[in-house]
Amino acid sequence: MDEGSPGTSKIALTGATGFIGFELQCRLVADGFSVRAIVRPRSRNRNRIAAGVEVTEVALNDGAGLAAAVDGVDAVVYAAGTVRGRDRIDFQAANVDGLRVICEALPKRAKRPHVLLISSLAATRPELSHYAHSKCEGEQILRACEQVGWTILRPPTVYGPGDKEMRPVFRSIRSGLALIVGPAQQRLSFLHVEDLAHAVAASLRYRNECLSQVFEIDDGYAGGYDWSEIIACCKGRLPVVRMFLPKSVLSGLSYINLLIAYCLRTAPMLTPGKARELSQKTWLCDNAPFTSITGWAPEVQLGEGVQRLFAAPG
Repeated sequence: MDEGSPGTSKIALTGATGFIGFELQCRLVADGFSVRAIVRPRSRNRNRIAAGVEVTEVALNDGAGLAAAVDGVDAVVYAAGTVRGRDRIDFQAANVDGLRVICEALPKRAKRPHVLLISSLAATRPELSHYAHSKCEGEQILRACEQVGWTILRPPTVYGPGDKEMRPVFRSIRSGLALIVGPAQQRLSFLHVEDLAHAVAASLRYRNECLSQVFEIDDGYAGGYDWSEIIACCKGRLPVVRMFLPKSVLSGLSYINLLIAYCLRTAPMLTPGKARELSQKTWLCDNAPFTSITGWAPEVQLGEGVQRLFAAPG
């Protein structure tokens, strides 16, 4: 436990200026960790740095630069990642190659550095999409790296302030339209970004106990949410109309969206792979193993989380 005590731990953080990364900065500093943010040179989000965080500008494919950036740290939190893309290669740089370079860059020493990977529940089904495959491949690279200790967290859908993916879905329900794209009996887990940040801090405090383990964590709502419960958590003042989108229609729309993305050279969210992810009957987690080791417990379930999201500015 001493090695993971915040006051004695220096943490390098990739993906620091992203939706999850910024919350991690704030949480880790608040908990007493010393944080070094690894930021891409000329990042457009360079201003998203919390007070008290040291900044090192280096690209994830710069082995020498990363070796210098992680020198002297006790652990690396790898939160860099890509969720949008047309082809497998679009997910490769952040979700796979960056981890490989990090593992090669970490120095060999008697005290093994520790890598905490923020992965995804999608990694459990790599056959579904390029994204899921890339998250699984990144995990495999980390597991195979004998020079470092590692822990992997697999959250489900993460939402909260700064999220650009789930907010439109919740807003649509609050405005009176629930577009249901999964099976009728679908059940889904969610995790508020603040609870994920607390889980990361807990994992770092107990990193010896969490060594070489994979944890799937959510907001603790038993059995996940069905669509009636999701709608109840999100609805505003207007009655909600439910629109069920058949799997065949969702698939067709995903191919059209992918074709448009190729033409416009944009990175789409809805692709045939994402359609397969959305069509799964369940995406569920079990907090018990992680909680038993760290004592972590989620505090924000979906209803409260959505209320917070729309009460906040922006």
